[in-house]
Amino acid sequence: MNSLLRRNFKVLATAALVNAFCIASASAADVTLRISLQLPLTSHLGQNLVMFEKEVEEKSEGAIDIEIYDSATLYKDKEVPAAVGSGSIEMGVASLTRYVGDVPAVDIFYQPFIFDTEDKIRKAVAKGSAIRGPIDEAIAETGSTVLWWQAYGGAIMLSKGAPVKSPDDMKGKKVRVFGKTLGDFVSATGGAPTLISGSEQYLAYQRGTVDYGMTGVSGVKSRKLWEVMDTISITNHADIEFIVVVNTDTWNSLSDEHKTIVQTAATNAEADVRDRMSQIEADAYAAAKENGMSVYTPTAEDVAAWRAASEPVYEEFVNSSGDIGAAVLKAAKAL
Repeated sequence: MNSLLRRNFKVLATAALVNAFCIASASAADVTLRISLQLPLTSHLGQNLVMFEKEVEEKSEGAIDIEIYDSATLYKDKEVPAAVGSGSIEMGVASLTRYVGDVPAVDIFYQPFIFDTEDKIRKAVAKGSAIRGPIDEAIAETGSTVLWWQAYGGAIMLSKGAPVKSPDDMKGKKVRVFGKTLGDFVSATGGAPTLISGSEQYLAYQRGTVDYGMTGVSGVKSRKLWEVMDTISITNHADIEFIVVVNTDTWNSLSDEHKTIVQTAATNAEADVRDRMSQIEADAYAAAKENGMSVYTPTAEDVAAWRAASEPVYEEFVNSSGDIGAAVLKAAKAL
């Protein structure tokens, strides 16, 4: 049985609350599309949704109403795939890895150090590419249609007191992760992975639930993680991608005119956030430094040690992700 279906009981319990929001906010719009987002609206993903909202509502002359529920108001990141797939909410933003239970190949982007340049990332995430294409098609089988991908930047390590320089620093440490493959990476380097959602990581660092953190640097800025951590290590060991999905039945119910408006706005939003990602990260690093954080850049020797320690992660991915995983890994290495 599809694992999304097994999670629907919890999702449907939340659906009553979501529907109450919808009724209370009903307007003259012909179509209302609610979007669940785990990050604050001030984050770059939140602002990307605002851009989408503005274009859709203007181009449809108010016939389509976009409602954004940020900061995990309605659903946590891990609940979004089931919520959208079941139709409990029309749209949602989820970390790509949240689909790993149904589409193990999505974690190709978390294979350590494979996507180590912007050029490789752009080729991999291009619509219809040998990597993105099969992933979008597989996600469609969960009841959701991918509208666009949202760039979130490279994965970094967070710590207190000293940087995370090499795999030796990971031994015996509890590390916050946000996906299975990232957990495999931590285990391969001697650490203990702890799966914690993005909206809960601040408290985890504050309470000492984990020793180290893992996130994108833009998240450090939007969540003010400098209040609970003081050091960033720029490992860039994975490429973090979010996707915006729409319930397939909802999508199919839209008129051709409305589909064109939504898809055009989605395409524009995807290009905008991708083109601005380098500056977004630069601004986030600057903000982190301004708020007292130290930033460490690994040496070539450090990176070589990380790569060597990561070999078991590649092997596990091939073993667990089937034909699609093998195909996308081959395509990724060919980049």
